[in-house]
Amino acid sequence: MQDVSHPPGGRLFLVVGPSGAGKDTLMIEARKSLTPDYVFPRRTITRPNHPGVEDHVSVTSYEFLGLELTRQFAMSWQAHDLNYGIPVAIERELREGRHVVVNVSRSVVQDVKARFDNVRVILVTAGREALASRLRSRGRDDAGDIAERLTREQPVEPDFIVVNDGSVESGVAKLLLALRS
Repeated sequence: MQDVSHPPGGRLFLVVGPSGAGKDTLMIEARKSLTPDYVFPRRTITRPNHPGVEDHVSVTSYEFLGLELTRQFAMSWQAHDLNYGIPVAIERELREGRHVVVNVSRSVVQDVKARFDNVRVILVTAGREALASRLRSRGRDDAGDIAERLTREQPVEPDFIVVNDGSVESGVAKLLLALRS
């Protein structure tokens, strides 16, 4: 039975927000409650894989450039001295009616919205203290990097806002509501 809340074709959900807001955690947990018509593609990142960090395809900068040149990404961007890419396979998923959920930089939202139909932006955020605490606990950034991340502004007009200040379960419930509406 087709979900009548979505028009024909899939919907592209862009999950955005500041570092430390818990986007990946909420997406991992939300995925467990969604049907197979929701797809969560792995990002390609020029960062080594580490246990407890996002499950991604790790490549060198040179490999990433080769993937870009051969049009293997539906979208790509640079942030925090790393390159990120979303596989071009999402275009097929969308055409076949599946909903694609991706964590992207706020800097690419307007370009993506210009290229794709049926895009929804979900802003995941948290209070400044929660963000700072989460960034410190990751151990990837020094105090200066954390301060810079907390002051970075990239305005975006979200369709949904998920405030992730409480429990993981509460944040997941809010994200699921946004994905299903």
